[in-house]
Amino acid sequence: MASRRDRSPDSRSPDSRDARSTGSRRSRPGGRRRGGGGGDRSSGAPRPAPEPGLRRRRLAQAGLALVGAVGGLGLLGLVWPEYDPALATDQEITPATLAEKPRRPITVLVIGSDADSLGAPQNGAAPRGPANADALLLVRVNPKGPLQVLQLPVELAVNLPGSRSPVALGSLYRVGGAGLTSDVVRELVGLEASRPDRYVVLPRGALRQLVDGLSGLEVNPPGTLRYRDRSLNYRIDLQGGLQTLSGPQVEQLVRYRDRWLGEQSRRRNHEIVITGIRERLSRPDVLQQLPALLSGLQGKVETNLSGRETLSLLAAGLDNDRPILWASLPLDPQKPGHGRLRQLRAAAPQPLWPVPAASGSAAARP
Repeated sequence: MASRRDRSPDSRSPDSRDARSTGSRRSRPGGRRRGGGGGDRSSGAPRPAPEPGLRRRRLAQAGLALVGAVGGLGLLGLVWPEYDPALATDQEITPATLAEKPRRPITVLVIGSDADSLGAPQNGAAPRGPANADALLLVRVNPKGPLQVLQLPVELAVNLPGSRSPVALGSLYRVGGAGLTSDVVRELVGLEASRPDRYVVLPRGALRQLVDGLSGLEVNPPGTLRYRDRSLNYRIDLQGGLQTLSGPQVEQLVRYRDRWLGEQSRRRNHEIVITGIRERLSRPDVLQQLPALLSGLQGKVETNLSGRETLSLLAAGLDNDRPILWASLPLDPQKPGHGRLRQLRAAAPQPLWPVPAASGSAAARP
């Protein structure tokens, strides 16, 4: 099981890792020249020519740095295609022309935070305190198959090393951020060591901004939804039926929890909202505004996706007429004395999140 410290999943894109590695190799020889030559420059004495052995070492280090940079870019190209200038023409933007798709399935962990913004000291939700994960989703974007979404129950009981009692999966974000959450999800679902490939943390304020930037969402709430929390001064009041909801209204929909169905009702509402977002993003008029929309969300969303990677995933996820393949983890009923915590069903089929046979993947590993 993962440690408690906030070990964020590699927040640098493959581009930045290669650049950082290359830069570190180049800086060491340069640093020695500056430190050793300071006295010569101040006295005006001519700088002696480097010894042949030192020159060879420097050339070898520069060569290794170049090989590392080229190799890193080569690995990047295996997953994320290089930018194609032909895509920057004045042709109509469609999901197919938005960007080149990734060359293999990419798994993204989406963390819906119950705080209004990143770094907020209080979540503004019940129970009060630092931010928790109000929604957890694994999204598999497959360029040759359907878009898959696995809904992870935030009320699932998990055991952490050194903890005397189980805690809710959704509380891990408060304890160790996206890093700990990603590690536990990887072990829980049985993902490969390198997965999830990327992560996104979406606070409630960013969700409202996203929906308003899309000019609202056309959704069909399951019925009249009403709730009032006097301690938080928050009210939910939605009518059922097909309608266009604003950002604050969509927030009400994803926050609503039925008193009898509990978190299961929330996951149903999350499915409605995500389906509506995908349908809205597929419209040509919305795709034209996508660069401005994504730019406005910078600083409001935490992610290790680059702009190029984001467009590539959107191209693969939107250029597909097939409906989203939804999945969830099977849970045992609530047990007395465990509060809202629930256990994973012991006889749950393995793997918990299989790759569809039609996805073009050679193996059925998650």
